[in-house]
Amino acid sequence: MSARAVKTNTISPDAEQMLQSMDAARERTHALIAGVSDEDLQAVHDPIMSPLAWDLGHIAAYEDLWLAHRCGGLPLLAPDLAGLYDAFETPRAVRGEIEALGPRDALAYMSEVRARSEELARSEGIGDGTLFELVLRHELQHCETMRQTMGLAGLLPAGEPTLHATGAAQGWSTIPAGPFEMGAGPDGFAYDNERPRHTAAVGAFRIAHLPVSNESWMHFSEGGGYERREWWSDEGWAWKQDHDITHDRRLAAGPPQAPACHVSWFEAEAFARAHDARLPTEMEWEKAATWDQAPGGSESRGALEAFGQVWEWTSTAFHGYPGFVAHPYREYSEVFFGDTYRVLRGGSWATSPRIAGPTFRNWDLPIRRQIFSGVRLVREA
Repeated sequence: MSARAVKTNTISPDAEQMLQSMDAARERTHALIAGVSDEDLQAVHDPIMSPLAWDLGHIAAYEDLWLAHRCGGLPLLAPDLAGLYDAFETPRAVRGEIEALGPRDALAYMSEVRARSEELARSEGIGDGTLFELVLRHELQHCETMRQTMGLAGLLPAGEPTLHATGAAQGWSTIPAGPFEMGAGPDGFAYDNERPRHTAAVGAFRIAHLPVSNESWMHFSEGGGYERREWWSDEGWAWKQDHDITHDRRLAAGPPQAPACHVSWFEAEAFARAHDARLPTEMEWEKAATWDQAPGGSESRGALEAFGQVWEWTSTAFHGYPGFVAHPYREYSEVFFGDTYRVLRGGSWATSPRIAGPTFRNWDLPIRRQIFSGVRLVREA
């Protein structure tokens, strides 16, 4: 279901390639919700998640704001919807209570916005491509967010999640001490929080080849992992007690040797402590992921095997790098800086390969486990 217009001979190869990528992302969005009823698209399936139909309207409003309006200088297609679909003006807690567009109207809005974006690309080009890439990746990221909602509601398409066994042997790689270049370089697209590239000094450490498996997590759970106070931080224990937390039910149902998924930071920290280990710092994780002395492969990144099946928690709070400059707007990441959020790295089975990479930084609250998150352990060298 493409919004593409008839091609002309005036469009640049870069613009044509971008439009093709945007079409592919849109087809991915449509395919994701193809089997979901209108009722389920409009329902609030969990208090911390948006109705799926709101996500659709938000994808459209974001695209119209950044491309037709801010890039092309055109009036917004639907000014009355701008605040409704602004993530800060309309927080998740109220998205199920407002009169948002129904599924069909939201899809029509997406199509109309895309027609304007394509016309802009054909008539004016895409400039350096930054804003078009921003919009493209925004939709791809929302496909993963929508999958989180669908996972909580039991609405994922057949065959998902695509977590698979990685092998029983854990094994460790020793990463030597020394500096390395951290963050994205100056060329190409990167989010503001990935820059500037800078030299980071890291001591020697050992990092697990594989993320923790479902089988290992269930051993931890069945062995008293959620009762042993000494393994939990004060904040983690209070959260666990207040909400009667035990392992996510989907852990027990997954393949035993697949990476454990839907693990909160508090749980990951407790698991690490129970195994005489710890979570990697963000610097350690990136150095291991980019370590050029490790054999590479389709399932590895540097010293890390089974890369990209689950997001991997780090011990690092989310802050800007030295010399950080917000771009193109501070609400993307700067407003989340501080000691509240923890950084995740690597990507998940639901993350587009266009986004997942060794410098990409995700972040979330330490109590969250609707995300496709797991853990990879580190020990001292």
